[in-house]
Amino acid sequence: MRNDHGKPMTPEDITKAIVEELASIAPDLDVGSIAANDHFLDDLGIDSMDFLNLLAALQRRLSLSIPEADFSRLTSVAALSSYLSKKLV
Repeated sequence: MRNDHGKPMTPEDITKAIVEELASIAPDLDVGSIAANDHFLDDLGIDSMDFLNLLAALQRRLSLSIPEADFSRLTSVAALSSYLSKKLV
């Protein structure tokens, strides 16, 4: 996957994509206050349906598949970003 400049996505690009999709799914969320280790459900208040919508949006945006078996490991912005970085190599 490539960023807006035609270069391979960096971890920062991936984190930016996650935050942008979060903002789309949860417009009341203050994206400026999101920290890498924030837990989606506990810290950000994202419910399970919003979490599934986030993963679906990222799958579409990044043209990749996230198996349901991996969902439980993707608990924070950092964990999801790291996971996606490995999938996009």
